[in-house]
Amino acid sequence: MRVFGRGRVRTAALALLAAAALAGGTAATAPAAAAAHTAKKGPTSVAYIEVNSNSMLNVGKYTLANGGGNVFDVAVIFAANINYDTSKKSAYLYFNDNVQRVLDNTQTQIRPLQAKGIKVMLSVLGNHQGAGFANFPSKTAATAFAKQLSDAVTKYGLDGIDFDDEYAEYGNNGTGQPNSSSFVYLVSALRDSMPGKLISLYNIGPAASRLSYGGVNISSKFNYAWNPYYGTWGVPGIALPKSALSPAAIDITATPTSTASSLAKRTVSEGYGVYLTYNLDGSDRHTYISGFTKQLYGSDAVYTP
Repeated sequence: MRVFGRGRVRTAALALLAAAALAGGTAATAPAAAAAHTAKKGPTSVAYIEVNSNSMLNVGKYTLANGGGNVFDVAVIFAANINYDTSKKSAYLYFNDNVQRVLDNTQTQIRPLQAKGIKVMLSVLGNHQGAGFANFPSKTAATAFAKQLSDAVTKYGLDGIDFDDEYAEYGNNGTGQPNSSSFVYLVSALRDSMPGKLISLYNIGPAASRLSYGGVNISSKFNYAWNPYYGTWGVPGIALPKSALSPAAIDITATPTSTASSLAKRTVSEGYGVYLTYNLDGSDRHTYISGFTKQLYGSDAVYTP
């Protein structure tokens, strides 16, 4: 069975290959508050955007026919990376050219979404260099990386950070294997440095199974957690209320319409509060999207170019 994982089609072969972040910004860089927007009732809808090939602005092009509310509540920039500096023997936050382009153009790529009431988060992903969220060797190292994350949120006026512990390839470049303290230190420091922002967990990888250390459980420090396998249903194994969980996950360009609709229906019927989507591109997808918005919100979706 083919399932779809963060950022790439998760076939068995690719899995083997892979194995070898509330209203953002300071007063100077972002609106103090989003402009008035139409509220809606129902689950929070999340859209991950592959900015290597698609525009963040696609998220703001969909509204509900009934009431005019946004289809999507959270837009996630996919993705920044956690890289490893072999000379300094430390992890650092890295933006490829496409991510950097989005961040350098916040006024045209991010602020328009926030003005509509859509939160904009930054996803952070491993990059095959051995650095990951689960192998910081000390609290000091974890805290230093958390500061890089919170500084980026502040600098670019973002609404939070998303953790995606894939493709780290722990052990590369002489890095350590996952340990029990690393992610706890990292998330704790990040939450302390940005108490009013969003933190989400893409529920995959060693970090996702290491949420407790030294009497501290970081589950409650997350705003959201979601299933990482597109086209499937899977309740994240984290102690958060149903309102903060997305057992449903779909790839808009690959998950069948009937599956997306049935997963949305199940989300509502079982009382979960989040619905995760990936790979919203620049095509008019309102017919496909209506298949799940009718289940989530009782309304078709409208596309406005």
